[in-house]
Amino acid sequence: MSTSQKPIRAETGTELDALVAEHDRVLAEFYTKGCTLCQSIEPVLGTVARATDLTVVMLNPETDLSLVEEYDIRSVPTLILFENGEQVGRLAKGFQGAEEIVAFVEDGSDGSKRAESGGA
Repeated sequence: MSTSQKPIRAETGTELDALVAEHDRVLAEFYTKGCTLCQSIEPVLGTVARATDLTVVMLNPETDLSLVEEYDIRSVPTLILFENGEQVGRLAKGFQGAEEIVAFVEDGSDGSKRAESGGA
């Protein structure tokens, strides 16, 4: 298992594709500079990387605008879970703590999407 203990920074979709191809499970965070929620979630992602078998990658779609359309990024931070090369989960609810992200990863890893919010 060659997972990283801390998030990897990637600049392009090509780099993301290579990581997704190389690792069984990848959690990608899409962020933008100046996003305070994104800055707040960064240490949480380090905790998630240490607590799981995930490779965690952080991407700023402003460096590769094709990512916005390819992954339908509407807000940041957006977390996308890849398993065996396939996108299996998405979390775009603003700041989430380590427990919420680990639960998302564990729930998302079988392709199911659990809706815990009381809203629509």
